[in-house]
Amino acid sequence: MTDGTTTATVLAVDDEPDLAELYRVYLDSAYDVRTATGGEAAMAEMDESVDVVLLDRRMPDMSGHEVLSAMREAGYDARVAMLTAVEPDVDIVDMPFDDYKTKPVTKEDLLTLVEVLLHRAEFDEHSQEFFALASKKAALEATDATNTVEYDDLIDRIGSVRERVDDTLDHLSARDAFVEVPGNVP
Repeated sequence: MTDGTTTATVLAVDDEPDLAELYRVYLDSAYDVRTATGGEAAMAEMDESVDVVLLDRRMPDMSGHEVLSAMREAGYDARVAMLTAVEPDVDIVDMPFDDYKTKPVTKEDLLTLVEVLLHRAEFDEHSQEFFALASKKAALEATDATNTVEYDDLIDRIGSVRERVDDTLDHLSARDAFVEVPGNVP
């Protein structure tokens, strides 16, 4: 992962070579960009230096869900955005990604998405989970897939995670209130 002094690495995975190349062109000035035009190629490009993965869902050799599962099983903790023409449905609720965007996307959309994901990577685990769940909620609401048991369960999970985030913030605030600040206090 990046440490603030190196350029972040983005892996753009899309079975349409022109789209993978377009994403590279969009991001190349700000990031080290790798591309892959299928799931197996994505796994070959994946390593610990990859910070963000932009992943298509529908590909012929491996689906985006299969690639995502393989990445997580291999222990990679890169932030992942599903970037796809597939409208989200309740099947996304348990997929371990961080954001979901429906194609097409503009250059500005893509740059903003990567920046947000890199920023989220700095958060603690509970905050990352909260934002991933909130992204899934927004994706489902955008397609009006809210009258389901899975959506209701998602809302419950968001509430539970939010309580843990709030507890962490309360703990940090209480601890920080007693931290001695060096220097002269008038």
